[in-house]
Amino acid sequence: MKIRDDYTCPLEIVHDIIRGKWKTIILYQLKEGPKSLSQLEREIEGISQKMLLEQLAELKDFGLVQKKEFEGYPLHVEYSLTDRRGQKMVEAVSIMQMVGVDYMIENNMDDALINKGIVTREQIDKVRREQG
Repeated sequence: MKIRDDYTCPLEIVHDIIRGKWKTIILYQLKEGPKSLSQLEREIEGISQKMLLEQLAELKDFGLVQKKEFEGYPLHVEYSLTDRRGQKMVEAVSIMQMVGVDYMIENNMDDALINKGIVTREQIDKVRREQG
């Protein structure tokens, strides 16, 4: 994806950079550290390898993700967040994740959160108490 030349706001740029179904999910998966392509494929339910590679390439082009290739056989490649822009973006994505968690709790989607290991029953109960 190419960045346009006629932006009126920095948020437009960020929106274009992370636009799509998968980019924020990929970034969130990389928040704990470097991962191989196969690890990302296993952890991101429903993404094809082709789509994952395309999205990783775009995130790399925008300076959010870096790719490290290791010598030897079999070929081993790891993807990780860049120190500056990637780490900043994952902070924003983490906040977006919590907004989604709050929404799901408010709408009684607890089982999906628990089954995916996103939150525990205790965390859900705490959020409900805080919401009043």
